[in-house]
Amino acid sequence: MIFAGNKVPVFFVEVAGLNDKWKVILSDRTAGEIQLDPLTKKICLCLEPPSLKDNRADVDRLREALGHLVGPVDVPLVLMRKVPGVCRERDWAVTATVGPAGAGTKMIDLEAGDTTARHFGLAVDVGTTTVVVYLVDLGSGEILGTSADYNAQAPLGEDILTRIYLSGSTGGLAGMQEAVVKTINGLLAGLTERCGVAPDEITAAVVSGNSTMIHLLLGLDPGLICREPYIPVVNLPGLLQAGEVGLQVNPQAVLYCLPGVGSYIGGDVVAGVLVSGMHRRKEIAMLVDIGTNGEIVVGNEEWLAACAGAAGPALEGGVARAGMRAEPGAIEHVRIDPKTGKICYNTIGGNLKPAGICGSGLVDCLAEFLLNGIIDRSGHFQHGSGSFTLVPAAESATGAEIAITQTDINNFMRTKGAVNAAVETLLEGVGLDLQAIERFYAAGAFGHYLCLESAVTIGLYPDLPRERMIRLGNSAGEGARQVLLSNRKRLEAEEIARRVTYFELNASQQFMNRFIGSKFLPHTNLDYFPTVKARLRERGLLPDD
Repeated sequence: MIFAGNKVPVFFVEVAGLNDKWKVILSDRTAGEIQLDPLTKKICLCLEPPSLKDNRADVDRLREALGHLVGPVDVPLVLMRKVPGVCRERDWAVTATVGPAGAGTKMIDLEAGDTTARHFGLAVDVGTTTVVVYLVDLGSGEILGTSADYNAQAPLGEDILTRIYLSGSTGGLAGMQEAVVKTINGLLAGLTERCGVAPDEITAAVVSGNSTMIHLLLGLDPGLICREPYIPVVNLPGLLQAGEVGLQVNPQAVLYCLPGVGSYIGGDVVAGVLVSGMHRRKEIAMLVDIGTNGEIVVGNEEWLAACAGAAGPALEGGVARAGMRAEPGAIEHVRIDPKTGKICYNTIGGNLKPAGICGSGLVDCLAEFLLNGIIDRSGHFQHGSGSFTLVPAAESATGAEIAITQTDINNFMRTKGAVNAAVETLLEGVGLDLQAIERFYAAGAFGHYLCLESAVTIGLYPDLPRERMIRLGNSAGEGARQVLLSNRKRLEAEEIARRVTYFELNASQQFMNRFIGSKFLPHTNLDYFPTVKARLRERGLLPDD
């Protein structure tokens, strides 16, 4: 069976923490259809048995039959050993699994009889904080199951720079590689058992992640990523074997990592561009993915430019005193009644007592503080206060109050300033202003749950007409799934990576100057945020012009 002509929908995907478990939510919106042409193919063959008149060797007979369908095929030695037995088990009816067509096409497996109905692959999103694994039916494109967990590298190093540093110590790189592979394999084991799939039936895996995460997965030294001139070992690893890194699937399975652009623009960002389709449209669009780094891409069908700046710790619960990850019990949304001052909040997981506050909740807090005059535009508490209590100790799950401190706000202001400065520097580099942006994509799980109004109010997102703003959800995972299901999408991702012009902000004095002057809410120049300016004026927090 060669899958030609089949189409599968393209989904926007989000990942949510719920009741100590993880789930994936597929929205009912589609971004079009993709032609089903999976990374590996299963081909059922009925071979002519050998005879005195046809004395071709078993492997040669098999290879010749495949050659008529997909071109020259290499058969690894480990598979040559099983060819005679498999061919004779079902009277020369076999199913061969092969990798992408082209020079060096390889056979990945050989099974007796017709097994084309059982054809599976993995799409993996390796995040700095969270790893998500999707088990996919390559015959239909359906996601059979999804599982997620925290990246086991986190206890070894909470942030990327720490992990890069520790990778340079004795055994450090091996430990980081082992940790992330252990995370993937653990998720995979549960998925395959739940879905009734044998690990050997998984013949392809596509991985999306930032440049450092891909280096650590592949056991490549990431040390040069953070040192001038900021050059990774590889941006396009190409087609590898899953067994080489220890993934517990078919050892000959194809392993493909989405290509990156530079040290801080990795395959996860390329996946976001792929899913958004901004590279195929005439309109100029901007994609922003705020996680451990704040990654920004701007462009259209004719050109693409990108940059990245450190952003994440203040948004991942790693900096705020009451901060926590986006898991059950975390405050995710906050509102303050402007008339009564009453605080309303929602926690992840329903009506759970709050245990802390995650990134989206922190963004809401700052927006509400600004709009209610609790902090000024420089982010300082009014009237000399050093903190603001959201939840009294008696109402929290921990018995301690949940409060936002001045230090928390100062940390966030640096994050917000880095994103502001990156956006401005990138736009200046391509000769545009914000008004030229016709569509804005908020990528990543953080962007999906973030209140757009709050993000605009504090200047984390630009003040654009809201109808232009689109949430992509977990575009890194969806991009991996699309590439898993379509060789055309794989080549499209590689073309995106080649087209992107990468601005290295670490070497930009303009970026540093803007960063230093950007620590105002929503921005040093209020005219860049007209809707926020109007709201502040309505509430009497700004004088009339």
